[in-house]
Amino acid sequence: MSSQTFHPTIFKRRESEARSYCRSFDTVFTTALGSEMTDAAGRTYIDFLAGCSSLNYGHNDPDMKCALMNHLSQNGIAHGLDMHTGEKARFLETFEELILKPRGMDHKVMMTGPTGTNAVEAAIKLARKVTGRTNVIAFTNGFHGMTMGALAATGNAGKRNGGGTPLSGTTHMPFEGAFGEDVDSLDIIEQMLGNPSSGVDAPAAFIIEPVQGEGGLNAASKEFMQGIARLAKEHGALLIADDIQAGCGRTGTFFSFEEMGIEPDLIPLAKSLSGMGLPFAALLIKPELDIWKPAEHNGTFRGNTHAFVTARVALEKFWSDDEFQKDIKRRAQTVEHGLETIASMIPDAKLKGRGMMRGVDVGSGDLAAAICAEAFENGLIIETSGAEDEVVKVLAPLTTPDETLKDGLNILIDAARSVLSTQKIAAE
Repeated sequence: MSSQTFHPTIFKRRESEARSYCRSFDTVFTTALGSEMTDAAGRTYIDFLAGCSSLNYGHNDPDMKCALMNHLSQNGIAHGLDMHTGEKARFLETFEELILKPRGMDHKVMMTGPTGTNAVEAAIKLARKVTGRTNVIAFTNGFHGMTMGALAATGNAGKRNGGGTPLSGTTHMPFEGAFGEDVDSLDIIEQMLGNPSSGVDAPAAFIIEPVQGEGGLNAASKEFMQGIARLAKEHGALLIADDIQAGCGRTGTFFSFEEMGIEPDLIPLAKSLSGMGLPFAALLIKPELDIWKPAEHNGTFRGNTHAFVTARVALEKFWSDDEFQKDIKRRAQTVEHGLETIASMIPDAKLKGRGMMRGVDVGSGDLAAAICAEAFENGLIIETSGAEDEVVKVLAPLTTPDETLKDGLNILIDAARSVLSTQKIAAE
């Protein structure tokens, strides 16, 4: 059989039942460029999923692709464990100059295994090592990964049940607004931690997503994040800001917490860190907390030399000045306007998220799924989020051309209108 041919039944016949996204998007994709993907039949789709925010700069950015191809053509290092390489040095220097220094950050960069969940595991392990405590405060609707430590900090019941064993070492507290706008989550947390009979052990860390990617695009306010940072300090715990999905520009700034007046101790990064969708994760660590012994948290695939190449290009291309951030803000307004149109069609619908990490809560997982399915039939790749999958979630590449962005939003608006006309629940 030619390497260029295949039979679609191979997936159902041979791939594990754990497969997921392909069930929603039942076609075989073969090429991708920018904000679009093309399937084997030659049909092109606008991508509003972007690898779950792993492709913030779009598919196959030409400058990143050229740099990687040049690296390969010169027999550049493909795999070097965590040995010193020229590409690692160039990435670290660029990250230091363009990301850390302008933000007044002095964090060390720890190359973890190539997945976000590995960076979270490293953060939790280090927090416990630094404090000598075991309990980690996590939040309702949070998602931090699928390995056991990260899974214990995750709220989603379906994901937790997949662990197959009791998950321990975490205490879940209410995220901002978890019990309604009239309930002060911060006050509840403060009282629980201040009550010696609450049953809550002294925490090693608080782990929080400033915007909850899988939990429904719940966006924490500046006041809430500052309150959590204050509680962490008062109780001798570290603050872990999980920026795996919300980072690398997704909310409008490189880090999602930049404008919140906080200084997280540990920052897991992944997804769009490589710039091109390549496996790459890292943990940023305040220098005084970097007390690892050599190889205490290691792995065969720490770092990724090919990702060092593309990540450096991404930083140089998009973060050398503030023009890209201005573009994100402008595109975010376009997304907001489009989602407002959908929200106006549905009783009690509301917008969620921040920046280019936006969605609309339509109140029902079935309705959200139907809208996304109809959109896919009409050429748009888009998914849901939330405890009941009730949020239609837009994660378009941050580089999406204005006309393509509008076209995708129009497909989504038409899909919502079509589904609502069928279900007859549109707002009067």
